[in-house]
Amino acid sequence: MGEAVELSVGNGYQMVAKADGFTEDSKNNCCWYEEEIDEDIKWSFALNSVLHRGTSEFQEIALLDTKRFGKALVIDGKMQSSEMDEFIYHECLVHPALSFHPNPEKVFIMGGGEGSTAREILKHKNIEKVVMCDIDKEVVDFCRMYLTANSKAFADEKLHLVINDAKAEIEASKEKFDVIVGDLADPVEGGPCYQLYTKSFYEQVLKPKLNDKGIFVTQAGPAGVLSHKEVFSSIYNTLKQVFKYVVAYTAHIPSFADTWGWVMASDEAFILDAKQMDANLKDRINGELLYLNGDSFLSSTVMNKTVKYSLLNETHVYTEESARFLHGHGKANPSNSNI
Repeated sequence: MGEAVELSVGNGYQMVAKADGFTEDSKNNCCWYEEEIDEDIKWSFALNSVLHRGTSEFQEIALLDTKRFGKALVIDGKMQSSEMDEFIYHECLVHPALSFHPNPEKVFIMGGGEGSTAREILKHKNIEKVVMCDIDKEVVDFCRMYLTANSKAFADEKLHLVINDAKAEIEASKEKFDVIVGDLADPVEGGPCYQLYTKSFYEQVLKPKLNDKGIFVTQAGPAGVLSHKEVFSSIYNTLKQVFKYVVAYTAHIPSFADTWGWVMASDEAFILDAKQMDANLKDRINGELLYLNGDSFLSSTVMNKTVKYSLLNETHVYTEESARFLHGHGKANPSNSNI
């Protein structure tokens, strides 16, 4: 945790900073959380309260009530989602793959402990079974308690919740799936997830568990002009070594302070038609999406010149021995629940 340090900030008041990313603003009676995006840049959130803090067997976890973005889930010091804009991330992660598949009935989620990915999948009328496999029971339990928007999804009889390592669960499964979704934490050094971004995992474990015409989609990290080479381009290139057809797409996530990337892969060609995607979404889902439609998805697959060039020329393949990591940390020492 580290000791508190008083910082003089002018105007007759002080801020008290702590080594775990929390600061106290004595003038405005406010607490802040700082995410260290890189060694020389931080992203700060003013807080109403801290709903949960702790260290599980696998990760450091915080559930924060932020003034700007509502409830926010932070794992290993990295923002995972926020109440105000998580719909952008989760609609982009889920609906393109389910829209392009001719008849998605069985879906496997790697990770997804907060329940939002399952919520979006269960909007599709033809879904018969969703297996959500998250390694961290503590994350799942407190998301079920605090993220009320996902209560219906957690209670849905089509959802089969498994607490296990996703790799082990997929390997042991006798089932195959129409769509497999990678809603994993970012690959950070020391974290539990980076091996599930590797070529060997995609090739030897995941792909054999896809049905004919099956689709795999994964979140793929920051995809901005200055950040896309951290892991996004590598994940894209790695999947190109395993699947015949690979599509990368991006969207801006305000609470992430960056453009974010996803990669969709299959051995069946993707027909990128906006009108057909809109028709599929209209016919297949209950309710309306807030962000995604055919035109916005099609535009999201068009990269700016810098990112496009990097994707075309990326040579790095993600392996256990040559993994790339986002700036951050894995499991931290147990922390005090008080600010």
